[in-house]
Amino acid sequence: METRLLGATGVRVSRIALGAMSFGGEADEAASAAIWRAARDAGVNLIDIADVYNEGRSEEIVGRLMRHERDQIVLATKAYFPTGKGVNDRGGSRYHLVRAAEASLRRLATDRIDLYYLHRFDDITAVEETMRGIEDLVRAGKILYPACSNFAAWQVAHTLGVQRLHGWAPLVAIQPMYNLVKRQVEVEILPMASSLGLAVIPYSPTGGGLLTGKYGPERKPERGRLLDARMYTVRYADPRYLTIAGQFTALAAELGHPPAALAVAWVASHPGVTSVLVGGRSVEQLAPTLAAGEIALDDATRARITALSPDPPPATDRNEEVTAHNYGAR
Repeated sequence: METRLLGATGVRVSRIALGAMSFGGEADEAASAAIWRAARDAGVNLIDIADVYNEGRSEEIVGRLMRHERDQIVLATKAYFPTGKGVNDRGGSRYHLVRAAEASLRRLATDRIDLYYLHRFDDITAVEETMRGIEDLVRAGKILYPACSNFAAWQVAHTLGVQRLHGWAPLVAIQPMYNLVKRQVEVEILPMASSLGLAVIPYSPTGGGLLTGKYGPERKPERGRLLDARMYTVRYADPRYLTIAGQFTALAAELGHPPAALAVAWVASHPGVTSVLVGGRSVEQLAPTLAAGEIALDDATRARITALSPDPPPATDRNEEVTAHNYGAR
């Protein structure tokens, strides 16, 4: 599988990454092991989890699975969301992050976390407090590279400014949502990352299953994440998404690709994207998305796919700037 550089770190990661959120939940130990082996055999070396996935069981299973190949894995996990009932078992405080990282290390049975994501921006904790906690973990050798997920572009830039001011290890990667119906990342996050040399590792390339061929204006499965998980139901509630999904499925058939594979390939084809997270509850569900690494989209095909969904408005709302009706370009 093709690899890409993880920002400016010199570390190379696979174009497709394995998200192990299902491990210990929808995928039991045996299914998790089969998924792991399929991903590794396909050339995946970036494994992504979080401390909240299945109450820590995902980390425990990954720890067992990578035991004999730890040094061939680039291991990513995350912290922020509640891991217990205590008032401080959450957030971006130094108090919580140090304990969260140490708990992840125990569950993973490893001596370091390669890529440590702040799972969300903490609205009530000073950025200096959060990043001092991360810096302490870096200096202790418990994490190698700081990263963030679900941050707005200004939050990433602000965090990098604080880190540079203090001479702390900077963020090297960001993990935003990105798929054909969720394209806000194109407005500021992807341009920012390209300008600042950050790796971008998007999640949810199939829209929680929306773009796998199972959904359309007149088509819905009996079960599925979009139907069973309230968070996903709310996220993809816009009825226009079903229309886009139906059109995308038809175009995938015309192009001769499974919709899930094409959805991942479309995300991966953006020049600012480093690696794309895929996952599943079984090898059969994972297989099409793993195959996306073998799909090369030319500019014309990518444009056809992109045209199925509306472009997000520019950050300044000056939409005339992409037309001839403006003051002129440099």
